[in-house]
Amino acid sequence: MSTRVSIYEAKAHLSRLVVRAEHGEEITLTRHGRSVAVLSAVRRPDADRTPGAWAGRVRVAEDFDSLTDDDLRDWYGA
Repeated sequence: MSTRVSIYEAKAHLSRLVVRAEHGEEITLTRHGRSVAVLSAVRRPDADRTPGAWAGRVRVAEDFDSLTDDDLRDWYGA
């Protein structure tokens, strides 16, 4: 369900509109009758993170932790 609300009205009722968005409603904000923004809930990841899920899939280069003279200059301006 989507609702259109003017920015003027949204300023007066922002708390209520946020609650509606949290419950899944998408609210389109308008200025002079034209859509300019959408208020919606933040999408949470569906599943919890699983430690080690990438084990065996990622390779870290041998020289990952070493810095060259150029790297040191770039990082520290030395």
